[in-house]
Amino acid sequence: MTEALQLLVVMDDPAGIDPTTDTTLALVEGARRRRHAVEVCTPDALGLDGASLIALAGPVIGTRTDGSPAIVTGRPQPRAVAGYDAVLMRKDPPFDLAYYTTTLLLERARSSTLLINDPRALRETNEKLSVLEFPDLAPETRVTRSLAELEAFLTRCEQQMVIKPLDRCGGSGIFLARAGDPNLRSILETATNSGRELVMAQRYLPEARAGDKRILLLDGEPLGAVLRVPARGDARGNFHAGATPHHTRLTPRDREICSRVGAHCRRRGLAFVGIDVIGDRLTEINVTSPTGLRQINRLEGAHLEDTVIDWLTTRCAEHRSETSHHPPRDLSTGRRRHPAGRDRQGAVTPCPSPSLP
Repeated sequence: MTEALQLLVVMDDPAGIDPTTDTTLALVEGARRRRHAVEVCTPDALGLDGASLIALAGPVIGTRTDGSPAIVTGRPQPRAVAGYDAVLMRKDPPFDLAYYTTTLLLERARSSTLLINDPRALRETNEKLSVLEFPDLAPETRVTRSLAELEAFLTRCEQQMVIKPLDRCGGSGIFLARAGDPNLRSILETATNSGRELVMAQRYLPEARAGDKRILLLDGEPLGAVLRVPARGDARGNFHAGATPHHTRLTPRDREICSRVGAHCRRRGLAFVGIDVIGDRLTEINVTSPTGLRQINRLEGAHLEDTVIDWLTTRCAEHRSETSHHPPRDLSTGRRRHPAGRDRQGAVTPCPSPSLP
């Protein structure tokens, strides 16, 4: 029997997630179906006791999809993060100073637990700028805060371009700019905060009208894909912006992109990644909290979270063989906690039901 893991998921407030679409919730459910112990916390529940990383985390005792809080937890207790088998960093952008500081805190557990995704790679992999690691795969791109340079780039792009902020997600702050639009100057001022903030401008790809393909990568290999078709009257192919999921297949060009980007991500410790492809162009590499798993599951009749958890189980076993491992210590008692489902002698004990009515 596979040993039960102890997992910590660092995420946005569980009370605010949509249980019908949230990938993090799917991963939590997949882990509990495998009878692993899962605890969750928000980034502000992380801190240091000396040099040791501590999490005020609550054990997941059930999940719901009926409109109540999607994740039901027990009373949070302070735990030493070094004792978890793995930490899943699933906080959504904005990638601001608080996010940056959270990745620095996670560094304190690097030698003792598996970190998914690697916090150093999260700091170094901007989800917009990272496509420029592959300039031959990306659309024509300009990064600037200059309104004049953006206007010149628009002319170069045959009068249509997409403008994106560098630190957000879900389609927030994205504009389709067109030459001749009487609001063009206002769009440029808003996007750049009147020339004070960098933005990425990319040539508009007409194929975007047919959809933006989200491809999930697990350890560098394609896990699944979904076509995100923009809502009527909206240029953004993001589920948060109202795009609808459609069945899709990977093309030879998609597989070429996956091969190159996947190898790059694997080297950096980015195990769970979502790349965006429009037509034959790579437009984003999402590494913070990529989504789309639920939509793919529904379209394909799959449970991709089980594949992710199976991979994580194998990876944790490898990590344990490389480093010494101790269960998390309850700081209030000084005693070690043991994985759910096993007592101190290793005998199997009942686990809570994976879901609540």
